[in-house]
Amino acid sequence: MSREFLLFVLIGAFAATINLLARLLFSLAIPFEISVILAYPVGMTVAFVLNRYFVFNAGGSAATGQYVRFALVNLLALVQIWLVSVGLARYLFPAIGFVWHSETIAHAIALGSPILTSYFAHKYFSFRTV
Repeated sequence: MSREFLLFVLIGAFAATINLLARLLFSLAIPFEISVILAYPVGMTVAFVLNRYFVFNAGGSAATGQYVRFALVNLLALVQIWLVSVGLARYLFPAIGFVWHSETIAHAIALGSPILTSYFAHKYFSFRTV
């Protein structure tokens, strides 16, 4: 495993934790399905800043274009994360009788689901050198 990918995973885990904490806060006031979506930009922005400087060393390029490309990649990942989160929490977990923190565990599992595709998309698209 390359150093770059390992840093990407570690930063992703940190950003996912921020995302998860934001979702827990949002869930105090709004439904799970909506809070998953609203928490996503919080973690995504943390991931962007840290990946830009520490993983892809892209600090010399224009941040605006990188952020737009980063957001596009993450918009696709959000669809996957939402489907996995809701699928686990609302369908699979109830079907197997799993109820212990089911929404939090479903969301945590889902946050890790796009890691490999996101790495390559960010490396070759979001932070590409022009």
